[in-house]
Amino acid sequence: MSKGHAKKVVAPASSPAWPNPVRIVLPVLFIVAALVWSYWGTIIELMADWRNDDNYSVGELVPFAALYLLWIDRKAVFRTEATPCLWGLLIILVAQAARAYGLLYMFDSAVRYSMVLTIVGLVLLVAGRAVFRQVFWILAFLFLMVPLPGRIHNAISGPLQTLATSGAVFFLELVGVTVARDGNVILLNDSVPLAVAEACSGLRMLTAFIVVGYVLAYVIERPKWQRVTLVVSTVPVAIMCNLVRLVVTAVLFLVTTSDFAERFFHDFAGLTMMPMAIAALLGELWILARLVETEPVGDGQAQPM
Repeated sequence: MSKGHAKKVVAPASSPAWPNPVRIVLPVLFIVAALVWSYWGTIIELMADWRNDDNYSVGELVPFAALYLLWIDRKAVFRTEATPCLWGLLIILVAQAARAYGLLYMFDSAVRYSMVLTIVGLVLLVAGRAVFRQVFWILAFLFLMVPLPGRIHNAISGPLQTLATSGAVFFLELVGVTVARDGNVILLNDSVPLAVAEACSGLRMLTAFIVVGYVLAYVIERPKWQRVTLVVSTVPVAIMCNLVRLVVTAVLFLVTTSDFAERFFHDFAGLTMMPMAIAALLGELWILARLVETEPVGDGQAQPM
């Protein structure tokens, strides 16, 4: 055949880059089984923390949310060429070094983060750079399932508790309630004491809202700066929702029985805060859409952040 008549055969854009996904899926399932076996003790401890610590109970939803994000992105992933990358071995070695450090010095957080980092390294090793870039934000999302290390938890929880107390005092005085403050204990109308405990700091709302904001930012079709803005804004939204919860509870302590006020704080308010936060985030997206004209991104698939 002469050079002038040579033609390059190009596969259709919609054809999968993995002609036989089973050849990829079966080894991946084997690796996942080995990973679960290796980290089984860590997984059990992590599940116990999710059940016993309300601040991080949302962590048990993170793996399922990550699988959902991967599912809605499955077509784009299977259109991406999968070529193993040996750099994944380096990440796995770093992860195992962190695990060894955690086991040696009884630092649970290092062991837990090493598990997530091992997953990151395995994806890069098995699927390669192109697929890794495609699912990078889903892999980063997995770090949210690990409770914060003790020092970081204390560094965040303490200031949040103080901010919650100060904010509650400010807004209660705005609505005409006489408030005296002693540390994180406030006295309402010189007769009703109300303690803003660590559980009232809003850390639970903060962790939950960040997870919700992250998922929402991933699935919407908006410019990257709007997605980042949405995730960052979950912090003030969580703080404001917690303040609303505290102020309403304080008012109920004044006008109703303490039992009713406590039930409101732990039951009704806890259930309504998440819908309130989602409404606030959707309202924020509505405002951003009005401030800047946006055009749909991509072909209907969720776009990486």
